Amino acid sequence: MGNNVRIIWDSLEEVICFITFVVMLVLGFSNVVVRSLTNFSLASTQEVVINGMVVLTLFGAAIAIKRGQLLAVGFLIDNLSERYRRWLQVGISVAVVFTLLVMFYFMLDLLSNQYESQITSSAMQVKVWYYTALLPLGFVLMIVRQIEWLSIQLRCK
Repeated sequence: MGNNVRIIWDSLEEVICFITFVVMLVLGFSNVVVRSLTNFSLASTQEVVINGMVVLTLFGAAIAIKRGQLLAVGFLIDNLSERYRRWLQVGISVAVVFTLLVMFYFMLDLLSNQYESQITSSAMQVKVWYYTALLPLGFVLMIVRQIEWLSIQLRCK
């Protein structure tokens, strides 16, 4: 059981991105087909696709952090001595985690406001917080992945 949980944990962002991308692809393609065969357009597909792009951006950033590819400071880190490299990696990680914590706080505030106001989307008339509900998980995963990345960097050297 522990191995299955590890496999799920290690690929969580990729699975979320894959599912989101497939939904966006099917909806976008469906809209093109309907528009080509009729004079109608599925306006609601645009709403889902736009919100899907937000999900892909957040979880894609979590994937980049997990792979150590988010921050393009490789040149600086690679040209420092081991001692300074560790300090820079810690400093970068602290700054990233702090920024993500602030963004997470404001995302929870946004989600809370959307839930309390029960506003609906313009095209599909669904609660807007449905679209926002997955986003705090994206920030949590980015924070955890940054801490994991730093831990691996400090152990390897």
